[in-house]
Amino acid sequence: MSDEDDARLFARLRSLWGEVDPVPAGLIDRMVAAVAADGLNREYALLTLVEGQLGTVRGETDALTLQFSDGSTSILLHVTTTASGRRRIDGWVDTAAAEIVLLQGERERRTTPAETGRFVFDDVPSGLSRVRLTATVGDETRTLETPQFEL
Repeated sequence: MSDEDDARLFARLRSLWGEVDPVPAGLIDRMVAAVAADGLNREYALLTLVEGQLGTVRGETDALTLQFSDGSTSILLHVTTTASGRRRIDGWVDTAAAEIVLLQGERERRTTPAETGRFVFDDVPSGLSRVRLTATVGDETRTLETPQFEL
């Protein structure tokens, strides 16, 4: 068979299946919406920034509290400045996470949270950062990656 014969055969098959089993109305729109929503859950977490006089409770250190959520999983980060000028990140997650990764440019730091969901990153330089959480729920592996934030 030539390429033209193949093309004609495929066109006839496509036409036959279009008549016998047509694409349900609205399926394409529903699939585009489902893929977009799934991408939003992974790529964009809701950021809630809580700033204030948190540092005055324990001294004059700068403190920052960040909360990220995708609707089913939340990450709470409490960032303090150490005496050396670096940052300490105390974090908590509300799901059984397999791994937490702190991303700063090309650098990656990994940790596994305790059973309580608590984790720590010590001696973190300032700069743009992201946190990626990987969790397994049933047979599904989910990833929550925060937007960039400044330390």
